[in-house]
Amino acid sequence: MSDKLALLQHPGGSLLSHKHECCKWRSSAAQPRKPISWSLICGLMLFCLGMISLFTGHVASDLEWYSQRLMKRRSYFKLEGINKGPIDIWQSDYAKYFYGCSKRSRNFPLAIRARSSNGYLLIAASGGLNQQRTGISDAVVVARILNATLVIPELDHRSYWKDDSDFANIFDVNWFISYLAKDVTIVRRVPDKFMRSMDKPPYTMRVPRKSPPEYYLDQVLPILQRRSVLQLTKFDYRLANNIDDELQKLRCRANYHALRFTKPIQELGQKLVTRMRAMANRFIAVHLRFEPDMLAFSGCYFGGGDKERNELGEIRKRWETLTDVDADEKRRRGRCPLTPHEVGLMLRALGFANDSYIYVASGEIYGGEETLRPLRDLFPNFYTKEMLANEDLKPFLPFSSRLAAIDYIVCDESDVFVTNNNGNMAKILAGRRRYMGHKRTIRPNAKRFGPLMMERDEMDWDTFARKVKAFQKGFMGEPDEMRPGRGEFHEYPYSCICERPLSDVVDNKRGDPRSEQGNQGLRERSKEEEPALGAKENEA
Repeated sequence: MSDKLALLQHPGGSLLSHKHECCKWRSSAAQPRKPISWSLICGLMLFCLGMISLFTGHVASDLEWYSQRLMKRRSYFKLEGINKGPIDIWQSDYAKYFYGCSKRSRNFPLAIRARSSNGYLLIAASGGLNQQRTGISDAVVVARILNATLVIPELDHRSYWKDDSDFANIFDVNWFISYLAKDVTIVRRVPDKFMRSMDKPPYTMRVPRKSPPEYYLDQVLPILQRRSVLQLTKFDYRLANNIDDELQKLRCRANYHALRFTKPIQELGQKLVTRMRAMANRFIAVHLRFEPDMLAFSGCYFGGGDKERNELGEIRKRWETLTDVDADEKRRRGRCPLTPHEVGLMLRALGFANDSYIYVASGEIYGGEETLRPLRDLFPNFYTKEMLANEDLKPFLPFSSRLAAIDYIVCDESDVFVTNNNGNMAKILAGRRRYMGHKRTIRPNAKRFGPLMMERDEMDWDTFARKVKAFQKGFMGEPDEMRPGRGEFHEYPYSCICERPLSDVVDNKRGDPRSEQGNQGLRERSKEEEPALGAKENEA
């Protein structure tokens, strides 16, 4: 079985040619010259003027369109054809043309102090770590919209993960408050004196998902002004994707800069990254998301017989609104996560060698070691936080959100991040990695991979690999995959990605600056330090 796979060739387009007939006026000396009709002359003149106007107008229109395109997106001409040829599977060749930009504008007014604000905003986030992270980032923006004082959000203790960690157990509270001080006034709690003066307890409400700023101004603000303290519950994805660019940049400041993990979490996460780097100059992080709850919720079948159907069926009963589904049909339509074995096959088909190092971020894998064995066989250099941390992990074991935070750090620092579904961690990390320099992020093309994986036994390896490479074009984390309005803003933070002036782009073997905030947490990558690999093994 060859590791060096043939690449798909794309034929070029055809050229169109236009034939024009030239007419010649002939005169005969033997015949008397006939008088020319003035109506014919006028008609010809009008026709010629019309043709000139049409031609020049068309050209002017084209020139205007192209000039606007080049002025607005100066460097995007370099991205033309980005998905037509082979790409470097370890890093994007086009990342150097972009950087994360979320600095506040000079015209963005400073935050209103607590005593001058419209009241105190309480937020009850929901879900696991990354779902709560989206809620916290959006809460900062909503507080800004309402001119409210934000109280440190309350985390969900009753979800499936049953983690009783508070905000301060996971995030650095002082840093969060100070970093956003110019944007939003944040306090740890509503002052006791203020609470004692209230006639009624805080008003509680739940806003619809993806509510625009106008909804908060029309429906929420009057209640806040009337009651002074307002709590928004189940706060996840409660703010619209498309909002003003200045508010989008605030979203990015909150998510990518203000939400910093506590020192114990950060130190252990970085320690695991260091241990991976000590073994290999570059590594892949895979978020398998193959836990029992995920599989049960999906309604998919993974070949485990009646035992699997019964076990996942019992877990599925926790969601009363879920209905029975056709598991085979869901898989055929690409609605099921890939198995660990299928993730490994995809990576090998893309060109990652057998000796590549992988870090697997996951909770409890359904089926345990038996499920993971095929992936280990494909990539023997296989590591998890449990394997790398040893005794250092013990203080974190009772807390699923803190364990998820450690995985988050290692996945963020990896050279390649591979998601297995489009869940919250996948979206949040994909957006962050785009913001931090378009670090290679691979998301399986689920719609095409579902049928392909069902049929893989009917084709040879080279055919399978060619199909994988073809299907993954556009799902490799390249800059041109991000377009305004596409998907969740947390996954595609288009308002916070700027083009670097071409004059500032320097081809340097040690890489270019990735972010205006100083590249904190990013490593310099040197080709001289990377293990020697064949040219085709580095391409997909």
